[in-house]
Amino acid sequence: MFKKTVLITGGAGFIGSHLSQKLLGLKYQVICVDNFITGNLDNIKPLLKDNNFRLVVHNVSNPIEVAGKVDFVLHCASLASPIDYLDFPIQTLKVGSLGTHNALGLAKKKKAAFMLFSTSEVYGDPLMHPQKESYWGNVNPVGLRGCYDESKRFAEALTMAYHRVHKLDTKIIRIFNTYGPRMRHRDGRVVPNFIDQALHNKPITVYGKGKQTRSFCYVDDLTEGIFRLMFVKAVEPVNLGNPGEFTIMQLAKLVIKLTGSRSRIIFKELPCDDPKQRKPDISRAKKLLDWAPQINLEEGLKRTIAWFKV
Repeated sequence: MFKKTVLITGGAGFIGSHLSQKLLGLKYQVICVDNFITGNLDNIKPLLKDNNFRLVVHNVSNPIEVAGKVDFVLHCASLASPIDYLDFPIQTLKVGSLGTHNALGLAKKKKAAFMLFSTSEVYGDPLMHPQKESYWGNVNPVGLRGCYDESKRFAEALTMAYHRVHKLDTKIIRIFNTYGPRMRHRDGRVVPNFIDQALHNKPITVYGKGKQTRSFCYVDDLTEGIFRLMFVKAVEPVNLGNPGEFTIMQLAKLVIKLTGSRSRIIFKELPCDDPKQRKPDISRAKKLLDWAPQINLEEGLKRTIAWFKV
């Protein structure tokens, strides 16, 4: 007997496809909604053979209609890479606003629990370190990154409004840098960029002096945290990420070491509004979910590099 039905917007993307695979393995029925603006059919091809997986090709910025019962709506759809949201700023704003509205409307109609996949970018270039969920952020609303940052901040506000007005069971996760297999080779985010450059012995591009920090969470750790949060009463946002903090230079050198690359490191101008520090405080996730990342950066990079080589 199969368990409940989970609808995932952006289900053919990097995180969405891993989550779909995990849920199918646990005998859930999964409805994947994706318009493939950044999602990839290859990510879910093996899942199409499973009778409990259904693909709906649809842009969630338009109203969402699906037949049958839905128990969870997980709003994962997003243009999360700088390459994507700089190329498609209006679509990014639409999926964060109209897409969130439509996903919430579906959850309300189906009497389903709702989860918003938000981002550490709501903290902007943070003045608090590490970042706690209580921090309101330091975001430039009119900068180049504003289309992504503010779309997520609006999505959080809309989710809370639906909870307060319609008594909808809602949850908000703030995802910090996540990496792993199925990321695009030219994704625009730092881990796949470095791996792709290193495997081809191309110069590794570091912006600024490489002193800015990030935390890197392996995708399997993230999906485990998401799964646990599905069944917990938690209205306030929850950080999900790995609190291990590394400079971009440390990451570049580690990727070169693990790939055996002949790449040299080159430096370019720091992008506008690029955060100087990024590290999650995961105290809330530890308490609510009994969750903490298990896969360290070196092990996660080894697994990701192996996938990129195929």
